[in-house]
Amino acid sequence: MLLAIVYSCVGGGAALYALYRWIIPNLLQYHTGALLFWHDDLVPWVRDTLYGSTRPERILAEVKSKATRGDARSVVDTIDQYCRHQEWAMNVGDEKGTILDSIVCEVKPRAMLELGTYCGYSAVRIASLLPPNSRLITMEFNPVFAAIARQVIAWAGVEDKVVLIEGPSGDWIPKMKKEFGLTSFDLVFLDHWKDCYLPDTKLMEECGLLRTGSILVADNVICPGAPDYLEYVRGSPRYESKYFRSHLEYTRVEDGIEKSVFLG
Repeated sequence: MLLAIVYSCVGGGAALYALYRWIIPNLLQYHTGALLFWHDDLVPWVRDTLYGSTRPERILAEVKSKATRGDARSVVDTIDQYCRHQEWAMNVGDEKGTILDSIVCEVKPRAMLELGTYCGYSAVRIASLLPPNSRLITMEFNPVFAAIARQVIAWAGVEDKVVLIEGPSGDWIPKMKKEFGLTSFDLVFLDHWKDCYLPDTKLMEECGLLRTGSILVADNVICPGAPDYLEYVRGSPRYESKYFRSHLEYTRVEDGIEKSVFLG
């Protein structure tokens, strides 16, 4: 009798684990809203409750535990492995990350802006590819995320190329030139709130932060999506825009990156 109870408990636990790790995520692969709710709301809440930590804190712990200090590629690979196999997070990810890498290497920006730092994954990825004497200014609204990102960036050894600022993008963009002594950005990576993509782009235009040839790279333009931004850059004569089809980070849901060249 006792043995039967033990077997039942073990079997039930294994079934629940399989349901949580594989069955439900696979069933939700092509249902975008449900997938995001599962990965970005429900599962983090359960894990936060069980472990007494937040997802950014767990990502940082994984980096400090498994990534080689001073090795940016090791940090990026560690986060990718963790987010693909343990706990999903909305980084640009490994698949779209290669697209971003190719654009950074093509442009070789001296001055670059990232809107939306989160845990510092893309800042590390970008900074590791920047030429000497280049600078990445990355902006994060959430001070808790910013504190984690600073530690991840430092662990990767790229803090000399990264300036992390905290606060709303709408407050910072108008004072960028004065605060940082720059004329314009060669490359801008948009990866913050999707409804801010369009107003922030227009604000950068108004503030003269985009020169002829400046490039905007926008993540998650399909999932969760930024339809007003896409309509603008694809329809405006001020931009030449191209879509790079891919998938939402660490899933099979369609997503992509929009690369838009500012024509002046």
